[in-house]
Amino acid sequence: MAKTPAKKHKIALLTAGGLAPCLSASVGFLIADYSKKLPKAEIIGYRNGYMGLLKGWSVKVTAKTRKDALILTQHGGSPIGNSRVKLTNVKDCVKRGLVKDGENPLHVAAEQLVKDGITILHTIGGDDTNTTAADLAAYLASNNYNLTVVGLPKTIDNDVIPIRQTLGAVTAAEQGAIFWENSVNEQSTSPRMLLIHEVMGRNCGWLTAATADTYRKRLKKLKFVPDFNLSMAHKDIDAVYVPEVSVDLEAEAKRLSALMDKKDCVSIFLSEGAGIEDIVAEMRARGEEPERDAFGHVKIDKINPGAWFAKRFADMVKAEKVLVQKSGYFARSAKANKDDLALIKMMCAEAVKSALKGVSGVIGHDEEQKGKLRAIEFPRIKGGKALDVKQKWFGQLLKDIGQPMGKTQEVKH
Repeated sequence: MAKTPAKKHKIALLTAGGLAPCLSASVGFLIADYSKKLPKAEIIGYRNGYMGLLKGWSVKVTAKTRKDALILTQHGGSPIGNSRVKLTNVKDCVKRGLVKDGENPLHVAAEQLVKDGITILHTIGGDDTNTTAADLAAYLASNNYNLTVVGLPKTIDNDVIPIRQTLGAVTAAEQGAIFWENSVNEQSTSPRMLLIHEVMGRNCGWLTAATADTYRKRLKKLKFVPDFNLSMAHKDIDAVYVPEVSVDLEAEAKRLSALMDKKDCVSIFLSEGAGIEDIVAEMRARGEEPERDAFGHVKIDKINPGAWFAKRFADMVKAEKVLVQKSGYFARSAKANKDDLALIKMMCAEAVKSALKGVSGVIGHDEEQKGKLRAIEFPRIKGGKALDVKQKWFGQLLKDIGQPMGKTQEVKH
């Protein structure tokens, strides 16, 4: 009996959403893996994520790029560019000129994939990117076009359900700690200095907590000269505020004021999502409505949580000077560190394996299936996974800095 000829594949890659220290490396590992398994298969990258897919903007992976693919693991950012586009938000796509009035973005994207002859699409992004990929895969399936879509979970927030660890998060925590190693020295510029480190994290405090934990581990390795007002206490963290734990402002005011009197400075690590609800409520009370992105999320950079908290805490601790520093863009644009590279390589290998089997989904260690690395079904992928504040390391972090554990509260999305 004659063998059935192997299916001829054409692979497309796209990166979308915000940056994370994994995009460039993911693209590199995927190209390298396919070059080994399917050396003759054509590979393209859609430029600027779903925007490029809608507009037909792509770049071909050449023989030289295949040879140099792993160089991409040494870089941050994305070599093919990102954008925030939701294919089911027709109004936004029309407004931005990505489709014409009356066109369905899902149909336009599907037609482009058909035109390009794509059989495998890899989406590298967060929950929004991958749920959009799910919408696209479902639309194509309902229109009798067979496309395997395999996503990789990129987000520095580490907040994708049911994935144990997302790509880029560990590196972002390390980079945020490095950022603060310099920024904390601003405490020496003025008496009674209040420093606030605003860390990215819309609904989840994992990155803030992990950054604080990483910073303190690095801090403990340093030597100090206490006689010159250079003790570990001066560079230590005094509070960590995350969306999942309520804050007793009156009690914190008393605790932090005592610390300010004692060491002449106070440092707070603040998750940017910790006060969004209060800030939005204040805006609405003034008759204002916050700006939102294509996915309906409040644009955090427009409401500036760090400044809002700084204004509130400055009076509480009688600060003479206040400084808010944001590590987000610094941390998310870094290249992947050693730990992340190992995870990225592992997930990319599984992504290629899954794609060649025709199994769609998002690659990750499935917390609901005993941590097995697999292609998790798209309908099960959700964002906004909360930090588990019952974990031993988080409780120890708060204990070490002398901060009482507040009541666990539900994070609203």
